[in-house]
Amino acid sequence: MLITVLKSKEDIECVAKGKTICVTCEGCKEVHFPEVEAIELVKELNPTGNVITEYVCNPDNLKVQLAKHMDKLNAADTVLVFSCGVGVQTVSDNFRDKKVYAACDTYPLPGGQGVTPLEFDCEQCGECYLNGTGGICPITACSKSLVNGQCGGCKDGKCEVDKEMDCGWERIYKRLEKLGLLDEMRYPAKLRNFNLMYEESK
Repeated sequence: MLITVLKSKEDIECVAKGKTICVTCEGCKEVHFPEVEAIELVKELNPTGNVITEYVCNPDNLKVQLAKHMDKLNAADTVLVFSCGVGVQTVSDNFRDKKVYAACDTYPLPGGQGVTPLEFDCEQCGECYLNGTGGICPITACSKSLVNGQCGGCKDGKCEVDKEMDCGWERIYKRLEKLGLLDEMRYPAKLRNFNLMYEESK
């Protein structure tokens, strides 16, 4: 179980620039999702399109659901995703040549999480980092959950903790380089507020 909460309007407007299409997940009915607020915000943003679908977190289902919207998606510069962190990472993996941003933060609740096969993971930390890392979560993609860059132990693109695992920060660097967004790595890392993981779910 989890709770999704919209990021501030200012944060969302900051990334929803150019030709933006929204992807809104309505799959997990047991999950708290600010559906009414999201619908109103999408209207205000006036994107080039808004795709409302189910279970964005499931890669196979996502491809099927988005197939009929590919013309709009291919024409967009930016994809703004209203879902949990797993859904954002799934969309990002499907659109590697586009800027993919999270419109929500995710908080934990006890229980299962959707129908995702968990190719991606979400720590439900309450302050999604995906908007500054090319849609790749540094907390779950890095064995050490580093939020300020690579540790220096990577060799041939592999993590020093798990030799079978690609270095999360090398993946982030390559994604940002491809998107022309390397300048986003110049800013100081946002300090992680662990209290957020517990305050919202009380």
